[in-house]
Amino acid sequence: MSDKKIAFITGASRGIGKACALELAKAGYYVVINYAGNEAAANETVKAIQALGVESAAYRFDVSNKEETAAAIAQIIEKYGRIDVLVNNAGITRDGLFIRMTDENWDAVINTNLSSAFYVSNPVVKLMMKQRSGVIINMSSVVGVYGNAGQANYSAAKAGMIGFTKSLAKELGSRGIRVNAIAPGFINTDMTKDLDTSKFTDYIPLKRMGEVEDIAKTVRFLAEDGTYITGQIIGVDGGLVI
Repeated sequence: MSDKKIAFITGASRGIGKACALELAKAGYYVVINYAGNEAAANETVKAIQALGVESAAYRFDVSNKEETAAAIAQIIEKYGRIDVLVNNAGITRDGLFIRMTDENWDAVINTNLSSAFYVSNPVVKLMMKQRSGVIINMSSVVGVYGNAGQANYSAAKAGMIGFTKSLAKELGSRGIRVNAIAPGFINTDMTKDLDTSKFTDYIPLKRMGEVEDIAKTVRFLAEDGTYITGQIIGVDGGLVI
């Protein structure tokens, strides 16, 4: 078993996941990342982490596939022996009005954004229970709190992540495991690059979009310093849901 702290982040080849990986690497964690398809981006993330002086590795697997996920996490556990921080970050969008939403687009978002948290967390929680320590951080969204037209699938998945977080926190607190969620607002990522941001910033008290580093620093705080915080949904949204 490694005597180093190990962080495992899903969907971390770019965007919020990559920023979280780099922030935890700065805190001294060995960082293991998952990615779905962009091998070049994942390798760049690994190199950036290693440049900070810590070990890193990337594993390609589909978090919406239970068997594939279980096999990959078993490999990670065998190699590192422990997981101290899990960030369930992987997510996709398949936006569209509800009356036109296909079964495929509903299932894809629910499976990747919500079911994956179950598939990934299940083996990790068993390991953390043996360790009697661990931190799980789930990536929800402001739309999981207040909904959004054209995103019934995404909103449902992110709202589900909130209930998942609170339930796990109640179950696992006595084992020394803290479980929290972050609900980002409008963050500058590939997902939002084509949006007319002026339509949103008018409703944000801070009058600007957030940056991926805003989320990453919150992840680091919850992992390192928030030792009496569990079952909470931390809104990082510039005040959007006030």
